Amino acid sequence: MAVSVVPTGDRVPARFGFVVTKKVGNAVRRNLVRRRFKAAARELVDSGFSGADVVVRALPVSADSDWATVRREFASSVKGVELG
Repeated sequence: MAVSVVPTGDRVPARFGFVVTKKVGNAVRRNLVRRRFKAAARELVDSGFSGADVVVRALPVSADSDWATVRREFASSVKGVELG
């Protein structure tokens, strides 16, 4: 996955956008990947992540990753960016 984070400077919960193209797979696979990303994003917001706009682009390998891997990499990618 490729992650872009833009700090917003305010304390509102982070906003997330997801890009899952046809290169990831058929509609069923794309929706599975999108649902996993949304669940991982919800965990971050619930843990207090705020002050950023985040865009996540799914790579084709995302369709073959298990939930634990997606969650771990998602959190490390987003939290690894300095928000200011």
